[in-house]
Amino acid sequence: MKPIKKAVFPVAGMGSRFLPATKASPKEMLPIVDKPLIQYAAEEAVAAGITELIFVTGRGKRAIEDHFDKAYELEVELEQRGKTRLLEQVRNLLPPGVSCAYVRQAEALGLGHAILCAEPLVGDDPFAVLLADDLIDAKVSVLQQMVALYEKTGASVLGVQQVPREQTRQYGIVKTETTGNLQQIVGIVEKPSPEEAPSNLGVVGRYLLTPGIFDKLRGVRPGAGGEIQLTDGIAALLPQEKVLALPFDGVRYDCGSKLGYLKATVAYGVRHEEAGAEFRSWLAHSGLF
Repeated sequence: MKPIKKAVFPVAGMGSRFLPATKASPKEMLPIVDKPLIQYAAEEAVAAGITELIFVTGRGKRAIEDHFDKAYELEVELEQRGKTRLLEQVRNLLPPGVSCAYVRQAEALGLGHAILCAEPLVGDDPFAVLLADDLIDAKVSVLQQMVALYEKTGASVLGVQQVPREQTRQYGIVKTETTGNLQQIVGIVEKPSPEEAPSNLGVVGRYLLTPGIFDKLRGVRPGAGGEIQLTDGIAALLPQEKVLALPFDGVRYDCGSKLGYLKATVAYGVRHEEAGAEFRSWLAHSGLF
């Protein structure tokens, strides 16, 4: 069983729900206090033992590459001004031994297509997929929880949580069978209506997949808008490979929505090491509520 050392970050989406903020800046670079969403996702991957970060980018996403690149002029200026703490933060966005690679998704043809774009860099290795929109606050990172399950079973793992029945149209919904303490997925449907949903367990932006997914994705027929859905590829994989669902420990913030983004900003802001105490005091005495 090969270890999970590679993670794919599909970051080619337009971010239209955050226009005009995302007109010239990627949605993944939206900050939660002082770190962009993509940084939180990268840190989660690194904490789980990932050493190769693969970003599937698109037009207008250069800022993501710049974020993880070395910024010589900025570092010189910070050093000259004696801002040692900020200099260390800029220099240590990723620890030594962690590499970044970028591949272009020329057309927005769905999450499944984005994963296919990463195949030349993933090769025959198992890999993780993280959607930066889903910011998950957990004592043990969700990806660490998933890797631990993969190491015990050798199976693909999807991070899931219970979602309100009326919101099933927003998620891939899984049907599971419980064996011992494992939940094996026996069915998965992309964005079903509440009446047709097989459960209320929704997949939320975290996947551990074997390389067998690539052949299945190549056989997926494009759906609405010509998109290739990752969910359909996973459904095709189920008869051949075990795929497990992991109801993770942690709080998820859907930062692809304005409300989720605002919730995350407040939740992370009130415990920020520099501004948290004053922010909590301001919230308590602001008279806004």
